[in-house]
Amino acid sequence: MTTRTESIPADVLGALALPDPDTLTEDQRRGIVCVWGSDRLDTVTAVDLGVQDDEGARCWFPRACPACTADRAHRALLDHASDCTDCRRVPAPGEPTVCEVARVLTRLVRGGRTARRSNRMRPTEGTPTR
Repeated sequence: MTTRTESIPADVLGALALPDPDTLTEDQRRGIVCVWGSDRLDTVTAVDLGVQDDEGARCWFPRACPACTADRAHRALLDHASDCTDCRRVPAPGEPTVCEVARVLTRLVRGGRTARRSNRMRPTEGTPTR
């Protein structure tokens, strides 16, 4: 799963609560390691969280693994939906979801679940994992 920067709006990034770059390792700031964990990332599965500028005029390049992104997105979706009038409104049958933040967070949660299922299906050292 590759997520392009432009597909994650700024308000969704705010809901995901990126960590303070001063608390991260150099590899996390460079996008080599998950910003919320310790998994080493590759270009195929990493979720790109965009180029970020901190107050010190430094740029950093956070990326995350799909599992951590899904976890953060799930928590953010629960927090967001309770305060969002569009999320609390019950749409008519067939009416699309109005809230873009909830739509993107839901997509991130589903993307992480898909990645987890794929990883469970891959054999590790000759034996499948469950």
